[in-house]
Amino acid sequence: MTTLIFGHKSPDTDSTGSPLIWEWFLKDAGVDAKAVLLGTPNSEAAFVIDRWGFAQPDVIKDVTEGQPCIIVDTNNPAELPDSINDAEVQGIIDHHLLVGGIKTRAPIDITIRPLACTATIMHQLMGDKAADMPEGVKGLTLSCILSDTLHFRSPTTTDADRALAESLAADLGIDMADYADEMFAAKSDVSEFTDAELLRLDSKEYELDGTKFRVSVLETTSPKAVLDRKDALMAAMPAVAKEDGVDQVLLFVVDILREEATMLLPNDLSKTIARASFGAAPTGDTVVLPGVMSRKKQIIPNLKTA
Repeated sequence: MTTLIFGHKSPDTDSTGSPLIWEWFLKDAGVDAKAVLLGTPNSEAAFVIDRWGFAQPDVIKDVTEGQPCIIVDTNNPAELPDSINDAEVQGIIDHHLLVGGIKTRAPIDITIRPLACTATIMHQLMGDKAADMPEGVKGLTLSCILSDTLHFRSPTTTDADRALAESLAADLGIDMADYADEMFAAKSDVSEFTDAELLRLDSKEYELDGTKFRVSVLETTSPKAVLDRKDALMAAMPAVAKEDGVDQVLLFVVDILREEATMLLPNDLSKTIARASFGAAPTGDTVVLPGVMSRKKQIIPNLKTA
C-alpha cells in the first residue's frame, strides 16, 4: 500500500513542501510514497510549488484504517485527520512542541528537533543522499526555510537553517532577498479569501486552562490589506469558533517588514489575554505587539488567560 505523507490541516509552505521533499527521498529509496495535503495550500505555498515545477498534491479529508502514513510539520492530533489513530503511522518529522495523543500500532521513528523548519530536519536526515536532491527539491527546501524563518527575521531561526538556505541559494543561483520578496508578495495577496477562510488559513488549535483557542496568524508585507477587513474578521470569529469547536479565535497580523504583530481584540477575553500574555495596554479593538513574529516561540508559549 502507498505510504501517504502529510502535514497539518492548514497547509503553509513548510507543510506543503515537506511532504513533497520526503516523497522524493522515499521514492528514490524505492518506497511507494505519495505526498498529500489536508487542506488547500495558502497563496505562498501555491506560488512555491508552481515556481519549482510541482503539481498541487491531492487533498484528503481522512485516512482509512491501516493506511501507512508519515506525519510531517506537526504532531498534534487536532491538526490531523480524525481517524489518524486508526492509520498505520510509520514516522513523525517535526519541529513543534510535543503534544501527545497519537496512538501507533508499533514503535516508529520520531524526529523532533528545535529548528525553524521541517525541511531543514529532513535535509539532515537524508545524510549524504541530500547531495542528490534535484533542483526542484532544493527549491522547495529553500522556500520552506525562507517561509518559516520569514527570511531569518523570526526568532525561531537557527544557524543550521540559515546555513542550509545560503548553501541552497548558491547552488540554485538565485538571490535570496529577491526570491523571499516574491514569496511574501504571494502570501500577502489575501483578496480571494473569505473572512472565515482567512481566520483558518494559518491557524492552530490550542487549549489553555480549559479554554480552547484557534490561534491564527497572517504573515504579510501589506498588513493594511488585512486590517482594512478588521470589522468583518471580528464579526466572523464567533461563527468560526462555533463551527470549529473552540471557545475563541485569536488573530495576529504579522507585519514581516516592521517585525511586529497586530492582535485583534473583539471582546473582553481577548483584551485580557493581550494584557496577561504580552503586557499590552489595549484601548481599542487592536493592539500592536512590537517584535512579535512567531506563533511557535512568542505567541503560544506566552498565552495566559489571567
